[in-house]
Amino acid sequence: MAPQIESNNDLDKILRENFTSEFRKGYITVTNVCLPSRYDEFAEVIENFEVRDDDVWVCSFPKTGTTWTQEMIWCIANDLDFEGAKVRLAERFPFLEYSVLFDYTTILPRYPEMKLPQLVLDSVEYTKNRASPRFIKTHLPFTLLPRQLRTGEKKPKIVYVARNPKDTCVSYYYHCRLMEGYRGDFNNFSRLFLGEKRSFAPYWDHVLDFWNRRTDSNVLFLKYEDMKANLSTVIEKSSAFFSKIMSSDETKALTQHLSFANMKSNPAVNYEDHIKMNRQMKSINVDGEFIRSGKVDQWREEMSESVIERFDNLTKDKFSSQNLFF
Repeated sequence: MAPQIESNNDLDKILRENFTSEFRKGYITVTNVCLPSRYDEFAEVIENFEVRDDDVWVCSFPKTGTTWTQEMIWCIANDLDFEGAKVRLAERFPFLEYSVLFDYTTILPRYPEMKLPQLVLDSVEYTKNRASPRFIKTHLPFTLLPRQLRTGEKKPKIVYVARNPKDTCVSYYYHCRLMEGYRGDFNNFSRLFLGEKRSFAPYWDHVLDFWNRRTDSNVLFLKYEDMKANLSTVIEKSSAFFSKIMSSDETKALTQHLSFANMKSNPAVNYEDHIKMNRQMKSINVDGEFIRSGKVDQWREEMSESVIERFDNLTKDKFSSQNLFF
């Protein structure tokens, strides 16, 4: 069965009514990718961003296990420096295009007492000026990564983490309610996801562009489901990618550090400060936690049969011929 196609006008109306706010005025499409309109202000500087060969990049579609992967990779590359890992992840492993997603400059005049850091106001500049080796997170698809990465002029290590699309959609929905001010219901969110009208969508092309580069020597492709099934094995695989030798005790210590309970309660990675900032500025006021459930197959509790069918048809159409399965 061919995937159902929805009217762009209908989807744009849902997007406009449920996803625009003081810090996000609208959306644009750039090379078939949906992005907040503020991307235009950063497009050139991201395109010309000077990549370093000793950078470490974690790339992903949103809500596929990015934070978990970042913490794992940072700890491996820094020889299990758990003391250093007490520094907020957003500072030691900055989100390159954060300022594309959240423009607080229009809100700040009402809150002169708030002193927002550069990593919030201009995340690209903050990331650029980090000392080597830089650890960089991005949700940008391969086609919009800095030119030096796309052309292979520079070859930093790239770790990509993917998650099955249905769980990604569910997790993204709760994330957007809590962090991005989404005001609609799950049904409309699913329509936006399937209709490629979410930030960084389309999901399927995003994953495939990195999947098809998984044999490149500087690329490590991980799956969230593998991390859930056997984290220690993924730690060992990731350690080998970074030419690190870890003892069984070290692997065990990192596995414990990365447990769901520890991640959820760790203020360095659970973005409590960001949630608090949103509430102080009254930009978003929804109950919830950044690290929510971490379950596999949570879509079974959330999705209708018709939505499941649309996801399965589209996923089969896009992924099965590429031997990509979750």
